[in-house]
Amino acid sequence: MRQNGSTNALTLSTLAMTASFVIWSVFSPIAGPIQELFQITNIEKSILIATPVLLGSIMRIPMGVYTDRYGGRRIFALAMLFLVLPLLLAGWTQSYGVLLLCALFIGMAGSTFAVSLTYVSRWFPPERQGFILGLAGLGNLGGACANALVPVVYNRFGLSWVFWGLAVMIVIVTIIFWIGTKELPAPAKPKTMLQSMEVLKYKPTWYLSVFYFLTFGGFVAFSSYLPTFLKELFHLTATDAGFKTAGFVVIATLIRPFGGYLADRFGSQRVLAVVFAGVVLCSLCMTVTLDNFELFIMTCIVVSALLGLGNGAVFKMVPEVSTGNTGAVTGIVGAAGGVGGFFPPIVLGMMKDWFGSYSLGFVLLMLFACVCLWMNYAAKRMRQMKQAPAA
Repeated sequence: MRQNGSTNALTLSTLAMTASFVIWSVFSPIAGPIQELFQITNIEKSILIATPVLLGSIMRIPMGVYTDRYGGRRIFALAMLFLVLPLLLAGWTQSYGVLLLCALFIGMAGSTFAVSLTYVSRWFPPERQGFILGLAGLGNLGGACANALVPVVYNRFGLSWVFWGLAVMIVIVTIIFWIGTKELPAPAKPKTMLQSMEVLKYKPTWYLSVFYFLTFGGFVAFSSYLPTFLKELFHLTATDAGFKTAGFVVIATLIRPFGGYLADRFGSQRVLAVVFAGVVLCSLCMTVTLDNFELFIMTCIVVSALLGLGNGAVFKMVPEVSTGNTGAVTGIVGAAGGVGGFFPPIVLGMMKDWFGSYSLGFVLLMLFACVCLWMNYAAKRMRQMKQAPAA
């Protein structure tokens, strides 16, 4: 059964996650037009962009556990069908408050990340999971699709059909996923939520959560707020900014399997050391290139590659934390990454309103990358000391 279903599990999970991430990323590409339509402030716009990230992050924990317990096929399908309700309501609303509520529940799309990786990981042996989970993570391309296509749909058909069109899409994808996938037998004694949360006792769970807070959180934050940067700083149109942001997402996503492959071959901690050091340098560069389009874009390309490599390297280590609790660890680490994408847009919006510049935000990114670099070194030293033979 494993041989017959593994390819379909990987392929269709990636398709379903891609569709879900299109929905999860729907507000960022059209945040500017929505701001004009509802006459909201920069902070309110930032909150709208970040709100889906919040629920999508928090719900990764129970969704990962439930996938371990009830199976990924069933949980994935239910999560996708749930999205139809807030999408339909968002298409009818004329109020910012109601749209914000819809954005919260649309955030459930982000929780499919934990379902997808947990479901796929059960079909493949541990020695291949760095590369395989990197391939499963290609579902992040949904963010690129959203940035490229949502502004086009908005300009041609209006705001309502942005949401209604996505509702139709997710129903079709759910049907394809359900027909094309199988479910592996559930564990003989499925763990309770409390038993699953025992992984919080392990230091590696917390280390990986902090690392993913930076790598995936940075990916989400950039893909969410880069259209705003490009429109406000360099006066690009919403469509042009969306296509350039799509390029950022594509680079970060396509390089993710390579990050997993490098982690399989050389070890995750070596890969992450390069990633964190690179982010420190790029953050410094960004603080001084906010008035130079070419240098800013080049730095964004480097950052996208680094964050993609980091995402792949982090999830190579997830199945190693606790055998049989992959869903719980995936959910916790994935939630940390999602939360890492929630706060930066809000902080950036506040800084822009208060100080008139985004520079301090990149300084904070640099400082956090320094913390991760130190933690990675400390974790490596701790591991070496445990493996060293006694004198």
